[in-house]
Amino acid sequence: MALQNDFHKVAEDVRKLKTRPNDEELKELYGLYKQSVVGDIDIECPVMLDLKGKAKWEAWNLQKGLSKEDAMTAYISKAKKLIEKYGI
Repeated sequence: MALQNDFHKVAEDVRKLKTRPNDEELKELYGLYKQSVVGDIDIECPVMLDLKGKAKWEAWNLQKGLSKEDAMTAYISKAKKLIEKYGI
């Protein structure tokens, strides 16, 4: 339970960053978040013209096989680094 509480708290905090993280940081956070909440990717890859959707799909697909708990731990670690880097 403590892990989930930390996860939800840091997920809220990361939305309050003073500066927007770069695209690579955002993709990594997105993939870890989706893996934490949903688990392994369960949707088809979007069509080539949907660049944003494809980038999100690829970020999530990179986390495939990671347990929800490990994904949460990695998300918390990454989010804390971004909070330290960009401030809230």
